[in-house]
Amino acid sequence: MYHFFVSGEQIGADSVIITGSDVNHMKNVLRMHPGEEILVSSGSGEDYRCRIERLTSQAVEAAILFKEEDTTELPGRLVLYQGLPKSDKMEWIIQKAVELGAYRIVPVETKRTVVKLDAKKEESKRRRWQAVSESAAKQSGRRIIPEISPVTGFAQALKEAGKMDMALIPFEHQEGMKETKEILQKIQPGMTVGIFIGPEGGFEEEEITAAREMGAVPITLGRRILRTETAGMAVLSVLMFQLEN
Repeated sequence: MYHFFVSGEQIGADSVIITGSDVNHMKNVLRMHPGEEILVSSGSGEDYRCRIERLTSQAVEAAILFKEEDTTELPGRLVLYQGLPKSDKMEWIIQKAVELGAYRIVPVETKRTVVKLDAKKEESKRRRWQAVSESAAKQSGRRIIPEISPVTGFAQALKEAGKMDMALIPFEHQEGMKETKEILQKIQPGMTVGIFIGPEGGFEEEEITAAREMGAVPITLGRRILRTETAGMAVLSVLMFQLEN
């Protein structure tokens, strides 16, 4: 079943109006017709099973059949603080993080970040990243479109994560798989968790020290050194199983 996102004001008591680029996609790419059923999400956690009633060049009108009760969202909020990687790795990271249930993704500038974005480039990148998030949310059946936040400095990211229930920072020199397992097992439904991943080259020691002082917990991801685009997915995968268990 095809999945579309709309804003709250497009949802009425018994119908939904779809506008924008989705209209052309539905009419001319998917070649949809009245009578077909679709899934419509408000972007804030509500899903509606709908039936297309009318298609025009400007809008698609669909009748609400019922509100979906099952949820595909994790019973906790995982925020990925991702050190800006080189090339277009960020798009892959966003796509997979959304599929694994991340609630929000924050691009972070650290001391070893190579990529430097001016205001114009950052806005262009963020629009592209948000589009990747929306596409991944549709593909994976998410009820929300995870927000891609503006690029944030490491200190500001730590300050924000300090208000969460827990913050984790995988570090290649951290030891103790048993201790890491015990830490991860403390994460329960309803918690908000920040996950800090360094860029290529990882974090500097002083950044790890600053994270510890803020209250972040260093963890190990095993004996192998993972690439920046792999480390976050490893943590998200483990926490997905932990929260859905």
